[in-house]
Amino acid sequence: MISSSFTLPFSSIDPGFPALQRTIETHRWKGRPTHRDVCRISIDERRATEVNVYTNEFWTRRHRAANSLHQVSYRACFKPQLPRFFIELLTHPGEFVYDPFMGRGTTPIEAAIMQRVPFGCDVNPLSIALTAPRLSPPTLLQVRERLAAIDFSSADALPEHLLVFYHPETLREICALKSYLKQRAETQTFDPVDNWVRMVALNRLTGHSQGFFSVYTLPPNQAVSPEAQGRINEKRRQVPPRRGVPTLILAKSESLLRDCDVSVRQALGSAVGAAKLMTSSSKSTPEIPSGSVALVVTSPPFLNTVDYAADNWLRCWFCDIDATQLGITVVKRLDEWSTIMGEVFRELFRVVRSGGHVAFEVGEIRNGQLRLEEAVLPQAAAAGFEPVLVMINSQHFTKTANCWGVRNNSKGTNTNRIVVLKRPA
Repeated sequence: MISSSFTLPFSSIDPGFPALQRTIETHRWKGRPTHRDVCRISIDERRATEVNVYTNEFWTRRHRAANSLHQVSYRACFKPQLPRFFIELLTHPGEFVYDPFMGRGTTPIEAAIMQRVPFGCDVNPLSIALTAPRLSPPTLLQVRERLAAIDFSSADALPEHLLVFYHPETLREICALKSYLKQRAETQTFDPVDNWVRMVALNRLTGHSQGFFSVYTLPPNQAVSPEAQGRINEKRRQVPPRRGVPTLILAKSESLLRDCDVSVRQALGSAVGAAKLMTSSSKSTPEIPSGSVALVVTSPPFLNTVDYAADNWLRCWFCDIDATQLGITVVKRLDEWSTIMGEVFRELFRVVRSGGHVAFEVGEIRNGQLRLEEAVLPQAAAAGFEPVLVMINSQHFTKTANCWGVRNNSKGTNTNRIVVLKRPA
């Protein structure tokens, strides 16, 4: 299990807000002390409150500093170091950690690795397809044997609009795998190894290197339209090369399982039995008992920044999901976004235990002119939560973030802005 990138200056046996505050206030990143500001937030027309705002680099920016199981592409997702920071400080092993917008499953996976019980919810059914297999990972030998048993030449008709992405023989193998997985589901023989193979295939559909099924495309964590890919091909004077689907699935599986040693498998095994992963709106989660959750770590859909359904249209095709029916929150108006978040906070207040916490990561958008914590805090307070602090993890973005306008803290969601809340005891 990969250790965190920060050192606790005290025992974490008694987790809670004092521990969190001390860690933040005394933290130094390469000698740089944490900077503290005070932000005055209007709770409603009559009330306002002052909230401490702490800024520093609180965990490493290096992508591969976390467990290899996390190396799954998904747009606008936070690094595993973010939930680890709060899980380690605010919970005990065996307690419930919940993400109501779980996306690729970063919080549930990290919680399970840390011997907490993961709860996760997302309206997008792809979230469970990406998360559940990594809570019960097969061995590499099991993956190799399953791939050898699949007939990758069995597909007949090929969807011609996808030939801008794939060599015809590669597309044939993708379609054969898609048909195999559908047949296994229909005959109720779909098992954890199939689940893993599907998850890996979803993450190899398109990308920027020879490790993906597709010709070069940008960025690797979303699928451009066939029309846009045609323009990329023309500009780069490229044609889709032949890729071996089973070979790439096995190679990616080996990479994902690299850190999945005995201790990690034991931690996952102890957590998965009580884990809950749901495909539903986070505004209503009757499956979660009231007062059961020790910590929520989440990042909601950002305001008018990411269209998750459009980004995942090809993954939806592979899983036979109608992307137009996902109902994923993509709103352009701040008041509408705030209203939705208010409904979510009321449900979170129900499921979080007395004295439990919420770490709610929001974006800084519209060239930094709009800070969503100023919209989040009043909604959280109205639901009954107490504002604790705002934490800004300031880092330099690289790679695909630049593809959609995130550059050097000047635009987009280039910093982690985390609102920390507490349910009164």
